[in-house]
Amino acid sequence: MSYQETLEINPYLFNLITMFSSSVWCQLGKMPNPVSGKIEKDLKGAQATIETLLMLRDKTKGNLSDKEEEMLLSVISNLQINYADETAKADKPDLKIEYNSSADKVNA
Repeated sequence: MSYQETLEINPYLFNLITMFSSSVWCQLGKMPNPVSGKIEKDLKGAQATIETLLMLRDKTKGNLSDKEEEMLLSVISNLQINYADETAKADKPDLKIEYNSSADKVNA
């Protein structure tokens, strides 16, 4: 987003969306928790925060400028894609592959 585009967005709305977005990134384990400095995952929390952004989208429909709506939709879309990716990873068991080929063993 260019500097000119950010001027067309209400700074309070921008800060609100950024705050929720940052929370989701932390909840997805994509960035460290600002308090603990640790990477932590909370997929249920991420889902709830994304749903809050969806509610904000629905409640502000028709009251946002084109740039504000574009920003909100872009943020939601990006977060949803990353949430889906993280939940898919969580649903898969860790695959531990052991490779025990006798052909690879060297006889001493």
